[in-house]
Amino acid sequence: MKIKYTTVILLFFIALALPVHGQKTLAKILKNGEIRIGLTGNQPPFNMKSKSGELMGFEVDLANVLANGIGVKLTTVVMPFSELLPALEAGKIDAVMSGMTVTSERSLKALFAGPYTISGKSILAKTSVLSKLKGTEEANNEAYKISCLKGSTSEAFVKKYMPKAQAIPVSNYDEGIAMILNDQADAMVADYPICVITIMRNQGKDLVTLDGPMNIEPIGMALPADDLHFHNLVENYLKAFDLAGALKVIDDKWLKDGSWLFSME
Repeated sequence: MKIKYTTVILLFFIALALPVHGQKTLAKILKNGEIRIGLTGNQPPFNMKSKSGELMGFEVDLANVLANGIGVKLTTVVMPFSELLPALEAGKIDAVMSGMTVTSERSLKALFAGPYTISGKSILAKTSVLSKLKGTEEANNEAYKISCLKGSTSEAFVKKYMPKAQAIPVSNYDEGIAMILNDQADAMVADYPICVITIMRNQGKDLVTLDGPMNIEPIGMALPADDLHFHNLVENYLKAFDLAGALKVIDDKWLKDGSWLFSME
C-alpha cells in the first residue's frame, strides 16, 4: 500500500502552517531545499539496505513522508550510531532517525519529536544460552559475554542491569550477531523488533529471543536543541501523519508484514 503524500499534506496544510523565519536549522533547510537525516543503515526494521544498495525501512519511509510534507529533498547520511548525536550537535546533519530511544540524558543534547513508535529491550542468543537467561538477573553474571550497540540504550541497559557481565560494545548489529553465531559472545541485548527480524533473517542458525520486551522505550526523532521552530514543525507533521493514518500504514508495512525481508541486502 502506497502512502498518499499529497492527500496527507492537503488535509493538514492549514494546521501545519508555521513561521519559517525562525532559527538556523529550519531556515537552512528551507533555503537549501534539503533536509539531512542521519541513520546507521543497519537497524532493521527501522533502517537497512536493500539488495540493490538503497536504504529502506520504517524510518526511511517516514523520512520521505516528512521531506515531502515540508517540500524539500531528503538526503540520508549513514554513520555509526555513536556518532549520530555528536554529528547533530556539530550541525553536520539536521536530524536523527535511527531507532533512537528518547532519554533524559539525550534530551539534554537534543529536542525529540514523537515518539513515532514504541520499542523495548530483549536478549538475542542461541537456544542453549537463552534457556538459562530468562531475564537480567540470570544474565548478570561474570561468566557471560553480552554484546550491545556502542553508545545506545542497549549498552546502558547492560551496564545498569547486568553490571557483572562482560559488556562488549560493537559498532553495528551485524558485528554483534556474528559474535553470537561464532560463539565469541553469549548473547546480544537489542531492541525487541531487531531481535525478531534477526531471527527471521537467520533461520536455521539456532537464534532465539524472549517472548516480549523487558521494558518500554519511546523511539523519536532527534532535532537540534536550539531550534524550537523546527521542532514545532516536525512535531505537528508527525501528529498530522498519525491522524491521517500514514503512521499506521508504515507500521503495518515494516512491523507486521515481513514480505520486505526478501528485499534486504
